[in-house]
Amino acid sequence: MKIGVLGTGNMADALATHWVRAGHEVFVGGRDERKAQLLATRIGGGAGHGSLHAAADFGEVVLAALPYGVGADVVREVQATLSGKVLLDCANPVGPGFRLLTEGGPSAAVRIAAAAPGARVIKAFNLCHEDVWRMTPPVFDGQPLAVPVCGDDEAAVALAYELVRDVGCAPVAGGGLERAGLLEATAALFIGLWVEEQADARAIAPPLAYATGPKTESV
Repeated sequence: MKIGVLGTGNMADALATHWVRAGHEVFVGGRDERKAQLLATRIGGGAGHGSLHAAADFGEVVLAALPYGVGADVVREVQATLSGKVLLDCANPVGPGFRLLTEGGPSAAVRIAAAAPGARVIKAFNLCHEDVWRMTPPVFDGQPLAVPVCGDDEAAVALAYELVRDVGCAPVAGGGLERAGLLEATAALFIGLWVEEQADARAIAPPLAYATGPKTESV
């Protein structure tokens, strides 16, 4: 598929590299077109580069790899070219002290959706550091990393699932876009555990087989 990338940072680099290797056509767009050119060259695979508008126009799927503070503004600028397209948001609205910056208001993903009302917005790829996404593939103890996906459009979710698999991960249904705020809050919690407490976030939940406690044999 054709994938437009809004942004030239680490997340754009990590995800787009996988997608080019999987055979997708990628076009990188940025305010600084020189940075877009450098990233496209690094990604390889004939990736194109140019302006944000050009990237939004190119992709049938568009990745908004943008910081929370500017994401909605950038998407608003190119909203006319996003109508009907799948728009992936991977931003984490996490501030100093691992505080959720959207607390008391709409999630980052819902703000993106409001900025581009014609787009089919998906929340995904926000729970891990960019260097985790650079792994080929992200597999731990023999198990692929699971990636929750939130969205309201079934066809858009299906495309997102395909892109998750192309990164070497396993997609997991996260519910509708109204649940994107839960993913963002989870990221704030996990980042705090990892960075401040040096704690293994996986240890805070039991394995699936024990999700409702130990199994007891019926008498």
